[in-house]
Amino acid sequence: MNTIKMSVVNIMIITNIEQIPGKEIIEELGLVHGSTVRGKHIGKDIQAFFKGLVGGEIKGYSDLLAEGRDEAIERMKEQAQTLSADAIVNVRLTTSTITGGAAELMAYGTAVKLS
Repeated sequence: MNTIKMSVVNIMIITNIEQIPGKEIIEELGLVHGSTVRGKHIGKDIQAFFKGLVGGEIKGYSDLLAEGRDEAIERMKEQAQTLSADAIVNVRLTTSTITGGAAELMAYGTAVKLS
């Protein structure tokens, strides 16, 4: 006998606009945020040095920042889920330097309930 396992996937709407077209915000749950601090490592620094000599995108750093943004957004989403939010609106991303070799990436927005 075969058994079918089913799971409900809770999809979180994340947007940088104030409203969600076709949906009504019925409750604001407050500010949610997620952040991560990323540091460079010697391999990426060596590649960046040589790439800087000839110009162009420094792929290692681009990848590092993309991973950091994804992680910050995921942490923000997890915080919103603890509030039972349906969506996060007005999402913003910011980056700041912690030291010469590390940067913080932060995502923040407003957690809301939808009708």
